[in-house]
Formats: sequence, structure tokens, C-alpha cells
Amino acid sequence: MTSRLPAKARTIPAEPDPYGLWRNLTATILRLSRHAAALCFLTAAVFIAMTVLEFFYFRQLSGGLASLDMRFLGFTPDEGMAWLTALGRRGGEIILVWHYLTFDLLFPALLSVTLVSLILATGRRLTNFRVLPGQLQSIFALILVLPYMLADYAQNIAVASLLSDFLSANPDSLSLASALIVTKFALLAIPLTVIAAFWLAGQKHQA
Repeated sequence: MTSRLPAKARTIPAEPDPYGLWRNLTATILRLSRHAAALCFLTAAVFIAMTVLEFFYFRQLSGGLASLDMRFLGFTPDEGMAWLTALGRRGGEIILVWHYLTFDLLFPALLSVTLVSLILATGRRLTNFRVLPGQLQSIFALILVLPYMLADYAQNIAVASLLSDFLSANPDSLSLASALIVTKFALLAIPLTVIAAFWLAGQKHQA
């Protein structure tokens, strides 16, 4: 007497759902607006710590000269070389460790997340922005902020490479670092301007 076992059902491996991943990412980005106040507080705390180090420690190492990434309008190759020379190898290593490999490794990403949260939070006070699909709101915020973040990290790499290897400091590398610093601040002004415009428009709407 033979027994029949039930045939095993064919299992089909689940295919990745790119739309599902994008929906999850969009939902995560949109939720940032709920934490705008906390993100602003955390960003301000890190910025204050970086500013204290700059004025009370780093400038003592450089004989009072401002760090390169504090020079909003850039610097000449001679000014950049003067800063590196004043620091010396020991001062350069200290700034490299206590700024570029610690606080400034985190700060551009933290500030970018905070800017996205503020764009969404202030934008949602406006009817025209609030009625947009969540994906468009997220894309709009990311397009405004990501260029700044990329420029900031590129500038950090350029200056950190100068500090880690003084022999790499030449007019071309110093001019590149200066251009990246100016670009960083110019790109940062864009989301800040949009946030200010959204906030002012929201105030007028409530009045």
C-alpha cells in the first residue's frame, strides 16, 4: 500500500520592492519635521562647542589667525600658507583630530537633517506646499540641502588633507580649498533663505 504525500508548494523568492523602500524613506524624511525643535537644539549645541574650540583653543595654536573654514569669503594661497605655517605640525594634528575627525565629521550631516526638518516644518504651514504629495515635499527639501552637505564634506576633505600632509599645500590645493569654502557657504544660504521665506509667508498667512 503506497501513501501519497502532499506535494510541496513552489516557493517564489520575494522580489525587492524599490517603491516600498522609497515610500519608507519618504515617510522617514517627512517625520523629521516633528523633531525640528530637538534637531535645532542639538545642532546649536554642537555649533557652540565648535565655536568655543575655535576661539579659545585653535586660534591660540595659530597665533590668532582664523581657521580656514571660518573664512566665508575664502582666502588667498599666501593666507592659507600663513595659517598652516603658524600651526606647525603639532597644531595641525590637533585641529585635524579635534575638529575634522570629530565635530566636523558629524556637523554637516546634522545641520543638513536639521535644515530638511525646518524646510518641511515651515513649508507645511503654507497651503500650496502642504497639498503637495509627500514625495515631492521630500525631494524639494533634499534638492535644497544635499548640495550644501556634499560641498561641506568636500571642503573638509580638502582642508584635512592639507593638515595631514603639509607638503601637499601649494597654490592649486589652497585655491581649491578656498573655492570649496566659498561654495559651501553660498549653497548653505539657499535653504536658509527658503526657510526664512516660508516662515515669513506663514506669519503673513496667520495674520
